Amino acid sequence: MTAAALSRRNLLAAAGGLGLTAAVGVSEAASAATPREKAGDIAPAPDGRYPVAPLARESWTLGVAQARSIPVDLARVDASRRDNLNHMIGLIDAAFAFGAGPDLMFFHEFPITGFGAGWTRKDVLKVAIEIPGEETEALAKKAREKGIYIVFGSYARDPAWPGHALSITTIIGPDGRILARDWKARNIKGAFGGEIELFTTTIYDVLDRFVEMYGRDAIVPVTRTPIGNISTSSVQREPELFRAMAIKGAEVILRTATGGFVPADIAVTSLYNGVYTAVANNAISPGSPFFEDTNAGGSAVYGPDGEPLAIARSPNETLVTARIPIGAFRARHRQPTIHPDLYMDVLNGYSPRFPPNLFSDYVPTDLKDAGRYLRDKGRWQ
Repeated sequence: MTAAALSRRNLLAAAGGLGLTAAVGVSEAASAATPREKAGDIAPAPDGRYPVAPLARESWTLGVAQARSIPVDLARVDASRRDNLNHMIGLIDAAFAFGAGPDLMFFHEFPITGFGAGWTRKDVLKVAIEIPGEETEALAKKAREKGIYIVFGSYARDPAWPGHALSITTIIGPDGRILARDWKARNIKGAFGGEIELFTTTIYDVLDRFVEMYGRDAIVPVTRTPIGNISTSSVQREPELFRAMAIKGAEVILRTATGGFVPADIAVTSLYNGVYTAVANNAISPGSPFFEDTNAGGSAVYGPDGEPLAIARSPNETLVTARIPIGAFRARHRQPTIHPDLYMDVLNGYSPRFPPNLFSDYVPTDLKDAGRYLRDKGRWQ
């Protein structure tokens, strides 16, 4: 495969988003770093309502930080990762330069590690952070200083999952506590002609063990906070996942991206579920292994009617803000209206192209090894 064929643009055009978040946090106690007490059975309320935490305020400001994505230098991992972290912290400070900043700062998939062309799983594990760790401690300090929530994605390693390259979207509260560490639910497979596949581990790749450790409720994350019920994901083009979040009570869905996304996919998440949805994409990134402006920009916030509340009009680093009137919204909001009796038999009878648990016994070393390993694992002909 040529370098051009392996470009970030081609990967993302086929996959609808690369990266590795997943879906672990379902509550303030959720944790992907260590096993936790398993959540109970999933049982949505029969009256259209959903569990919540009491609101601390009637409205708040969401800030989407459209930041650069610079890959960590493998020759100087600690220093270059620290540079990215410091830049991220600097953007938080910049959001407060002229007065009150946002109540929640939301970053894309890889503000700390970036995404490296040709990185192997060994490389990703080298640049990945631990959660908690030095980076989350620095961000927790900033969250306490500003009194804000901070949400960001990152490649991550976890002692409970040795050898697995993860990507976690972390939610840090204003008191500096880590409220959630959300794994990516799945990576797309079979999108690259079989020559390469993504090698990072998602929930779907180790589904049975994940459920044993964290419970089925942890598959679809909803973190209940005093500013509303928040879900995070970097999955693209799988509306059923976001429908499930909304049924479980998600009021604000924060979707990370890197290198592009389909705006309509974000908008309809709001429209079909009647919730707020934001997407954080990368800005123009000098030093990126791809063209610096490849699929940069477009970060946005959409209202419950699917209409944009704010969109980044520049591909450069910028802050997109929108006010979330959570009190008034919650007073009238219910779960989305669906009619599962019409089609659950179809969904239950559907056979996914690739089965779950394919990384339980073997974890590919790189993109090409993943392609080789998965080539004969598909169910479809």
